[in-house]
Amino acid sequence: MRGVNAHLVWDWNGTLLHDIDAVLEATNASFAEIGLPRITLERYRELYCVPVPKFYERLMGRLPTEAEWGVMDEIFHRHYWTLAGTCGLTEGAAELLAQRRAAGLTQSLCSLAPHEQLVPIVRMYGIEEHFVRVDGRVGASHGGKTEQMVRHLAAIEGVDPRSVVVIGDAVDDAVAAGRAGAHAVLYTGGSHCRTSLEAAGVPVVDTLAEAVLAAEQLVF
Repeated sequence: MRGVNAHLVWDWNGTLLHDIDAVLEATNASFAEIGLPRITLERYRELYCVPVPKFYERLMGRLPTEAEWGVMDEIFHRHYWTLAGTCGLTEGAAELLAQRRAAGLTQSLCSLAPHEQLVPIVRMYGIEEHFVRVDGRVGASHGGKTEQMVRHLAAIEGVDPRSVVVIGDAVDDAVAAGRAGAHAVLYTGGSHCRTSLEAAGVPVVDTLAEAVLAAEQLVF
């Protein structure tokens, strides 16, 4: 695939949106509701995984009951979406998106955030025009991004998965990319510690600018 321009698929939460502090605050609010102790950012990044109930199992030593999961999920989202509009984009994100669009390069957004909430917040941050497609989660699945990624790429006309690089902050982004036939680059500013990300076997970077450079090297 040398000589082919990369199509970038960006993740939202923890990648383009710098929301890790909001995520941690919402997580601790949900934990408090069922009597769990607060968790530090370091511990969160060490244990976080998808599907999310598995993350809670790592913390609690067991899977949450259906009732516990319902309470934590509702509290988390109530707190998170109150804060999400104040988080701000990750450093350099808006500029990188605009530069790629101006250069005639394509990019899209694929997120596990609910679609009906994702689109308005992307629009609010003024970056919707940079994407050829924006897809959030439809339905109540917490099983990861793989099926959604496959559908996302299939819906973009003329994009060969071999020329696609997914940029995300979670091991699940790399898993989804691999199963869709695409590449991945993982960014350390979100939900995982570097050690966890490196276990995915794909490039790991500390800034979005580095992510774009690594993506270009994977495809060009």
